[in-house]
Amino acid sequence: MLIRYGTDGQGRPVKKAVVYTQTEHLISNKNIDPDALQIINRLRDAGYTAYIVGGAVRDLIVGNKPKDFDIVTDATPSKIKRIFRNSRIIGRRFRLVHVVFGTKIFEVSTFRSNAEGSVGNDFGTIEEDVQRRDFTMNALYYDPIQEQVIDYVGGMRDIKKHVLRPVISIDRIFVEDPVRMLRAIKYSATTHAKMSHSLRHKIRSSASLLSQVSPSRLTEELLKIINNVYAYEIIQEALDTDLFIYLQPSATGLIYESRDFEKSYMESIKKLSELNQNSAEVRLGKKLFYMIKDFVATLTDWKKETADKYSYTELYGKTWAECRNFVLPMNPVRKELEFAVKAALNECGVKAHQPKKQTPKEQGKKSRNQNSRQA
Repeated sequence: MLIRYGTDGQGRPVKKAVVYTQTEHLISNKNIDPDALQIINRLRDAGYTAYIVGGAVRDLIVGNKPKDFDIVTDATPSKIKRIFRNSRIIGRRFRLVHVVFGTKIFEVSTFRSNAEGSVGNDFGTIEEDVQRRDFTMNALYYDPIQEQVIDYVGGMRDIKKHVLRPVISIDRIFVEDPVRMLRAIKYSATTHAKMSHSLRHKIRSSASLLSQVSPSRLTEELLKIINNVYAYEIIQEALDTDLFIYLQPSATGLIYESRDFEKSYMESIKKLSELNQNSAEVRLGKKLFYMIKDFVATLTDWKKETADKYSYTELYGKTWAECRNFVLPMNPVRKELEFAVKAALNECGVKAHQPKKQTPKEQGKKSRNQNSRQA
C-alpha cells in the first residue's frame, strides 16, 4: 500500500489518498475491455492523465463483470474530441464525450470542480472530482498502466466491509440529485452492502423528491432494475424505503391493497431475476411480461370474456391501454410492451385467432380477382 501526498495552503505535505497495488486490489487488466484500455493509452500518449472510474472499478474489485467502463481525464471535451475521431460531445451544460467502437460506447468525462456542490459544471482536479461521487465504493480510480487503485475516501475499505457510505453530505446528496436514492438501494442489493440507519431513514424521508424527476430518467433507472440479476432484491428494497411508489405507483397501490397481489407480483419479479441470471440476452418484452402479468390477470374474468366471443383485437386494444397506464411513469418501447401484453393475454387463455384456411376454390377465386384488378 502506497500513500499519495499533496500540500496544504502553507506548502506542508498532506496525505491525500491511499494507493493500492495489484497484489492488494487483484484487478486483472484481462478483465477490462481492450478498447477502454486503448482510450486511456491514447490520452496518456497525448499528455493527459486518465483513469477507469466508478462502478467498473467496484465490480472489478469484487469479481463481477462490469457492464460499462467509464473513463475520467483532465483533458477537456474539445481536446478529447480532437484525439478521437470516433467520438461525439454530448450534453449542453454537463458536457461529456462518447467514444464509439462499433456497437460499444465509452463515456469519457473531464474532472469536475465541486465549487458549486455536486452538480456544477466547471472543470476541476481529481481531488475535487472525487468529492462529487455519490458513494465511496463508486469513488475509486483505477490506473491500468501502473495497475494501481487510487482511493481518496476509504472506498476500498467499505467494499471489503460491505458498507454503503455516502461521499457527499447526507443533507445534500439526495436534494442535489434524487436519483441517487435509487442508486443507493441498487448498490445495497447488488453488493450486499449495509446501509446505516441514518442513511435508510434519510432515503425514506426524502422519497418524495423523486416526484421531481423526469419520466425519462425514471424510465432509465427502472429499466436498469428490470435488467438486473438482482431485480427482486432491488424492488424489495424500493418497497421497504418507500421509493417504489414513484417508480410504479399503480403496482404499489395494488400491493398495499392486496396481500395476494403482493405475493403473486413478487413471485413474478423473482422469476424475472431468474430470467436475467440464466439468459444474458433476452428481449425487453419478455421482462416486461413479468411486470404486468399479475395486473392483467386482475382486469376481468377472462374465461367469461372469451366465452362472450369478444374479438381478440378488442380485448388486446383495451388491455394494452390499461397496461400502458399501469407501467407509468415508465415509457418502454411500444413494440416491447405490445409483446408483453400479448404474452400476458396468452397466459390468461386469450389467444390470437389464426386466419381461416382457404380452400383451393377460394384461393383460385382470390387469384382471379387480383389478376382482374391488375388488368
